[in-house]
Amino acid sequence: MLRWLPLALITLVALWLRTHELTRRPMHADEANQAVKLGSLLETGHYAFDPRDHHGPTLYYAALPIAWVRGEKNLASLSETSVRLVPAFAGTLSVLLLAAAAMPLGRWPALASAAFLAISPPAVYFSRYFIQETLLATCILAVVVSVQRWLRTGATRWAIAAGFCAGLAQATKASAPLFLVIAALAWSLARLVKSPSSAVVLPTAAPLPAPGPTPRCQLYPGRALLLAGSVGLGTAALLYSSFLTHPTGLVDALGAYSQALTRFGATAAPTGHEKAWGYYLRIFGWFRSGGLVWHQLVFTVLALAGILITLLRRDRWCFGVAVYTVTIFAVFSGFAYKTPWHLIHFVPGLAVLAALALARLAQQPRGGLFATGAALLVGGTLWQQTWLTSFLRPADQRNPYAYVHSSADVLKYRALAEAAVARSPLAPIRVISEEYWPLPWYLRTLPQVGFWSQSPPDANGSLVITSPAQLAAVRASLHGPYRESILGLRPGVFCIVLTPDP
Repeated sequence: MLRWLPLALITLVALWLRTHELTRRPMHADEANQAVKLGSLLETGHYAFDPRDHHGPTLYYAALPIAWVRGEKNLASLSETSVRLVPAFAGTLSVLLLAAAAMPLGRWPALASAAFLAISPPAVYFSRYFIQETLLATCILAVVVSVQRWLRTGATRWAIAAGFCAGLAQATKASAPLFLVIAALAWSLARLVKSPSSAVVLPTAAPLPAPGPTPRCQLYPGRALLLAGSVGLGTAALLYSSFLTHPTGLVDALGAYSQALTRFGATAAPTGHEKAWGYYLRIFGWFRSGGLVWHQLVFTVLALAGILITLLRRDRWCFGVAVYTVTIFAVFSGFAYKTPWHLIHFVPGLAVLAALALARLAQQPRGGLFATGAALLVGGTLWQQTWLTSFLRPADQRNPYAYVHSSADVLKYRALAEAAVARSPLAPIRVISEEYWPLPWYLRTLPQVGFWSQSPPDANGSLVITSPAQLAAVRASLHGPYRESILGLRPGVFCIVLTPDP
């Protein structure tokens, strides 16, 4: 039992960081949009995949049992805590999976890898964020662990597990094949590396098995690959087709790639999310913004040391991890479209490489003391940044992870709307704007709320919320005097709130 105590403690820390005060941050527009879609699934039992504006269905179906257990049966009763528990649990599971995946390093380096992921600032932040990315990263790790077990044992159940997790990844986000292809490429290149053994030999590592015949699964992999592929395609098909109730969802799943080319291809119009190639490197480095310092430099330097050690020592397994991590970094840095939630895909590999560096340092004379000090330094800096980004300033526009985030003002709209309903219960509340998310989430339980992208002929209501672009048209459609005030929506976007004079 004591053997598992360190991993249990790391997991508990990961769970606490991901579930503590989940309502501390206002809902991001993307979270609100997906939560409303989940509310529709709760109320109607029906889901139809839309390749134009949404990713795969796994996130919504994963949220259903949590909502049911918490007694939430419709959109009005659905809570921020319930929806955010999905990525929180997935992020915690990823810590356990990374510990399992990193066992070729040895027990203590595997625990260090898990600990770094448990307290990683981007991993924690986006494990508290109701979007698909954390779920996707967890599914990819689950594929890796399952393939490792299959290669070692040849057991069919691990091939089935790998296919199932790959299917979940595909049904989570259409970018899943990119990660799987890069992982396969890294594994293939690692096999070409000539080293004393195919495993990392560290004092803390488990003894290598005695040489023996090549496992049958590696001599004849066709059956297992066919089985895994069939399970993966079947899993993805079930989810995209809403468990066979919406067959056109299968066609729409393929259409997601043409939509992606239309929106993000070389000839596509700018989306506003274009960034310089060094965007991700900067976040993993050190920079100052508005008087606050954001950094992961010590962690990154340790991971870079792990890459250097891998190149010098030519350990196959670590070489594969390094190739995968560097390739993911390079590919996503090469895309013009960049958002901070992609950072979570870099963290597991960096965590393993940082743990490798610690393990090698511990092998040197008096290295144990230096390795302990380095681990404490890295852990302390990661914890400080996680506390700053996820708890102290989670919606601050200077926070590199709070990307075009809803401002604190969004919490004020609800009180104004409730006062308007109390004043005029039968009069409508009108939101007239090109940009209004996450307001549908915050106004979801109130009656007589409507949303327009352009001003209707009669814009009167107990409360009118409009954009600066629509203000002139709205004023022309009002009868009687209204008081005007301004509330923010997110950085650079604000609304005009019009309240009838008594």
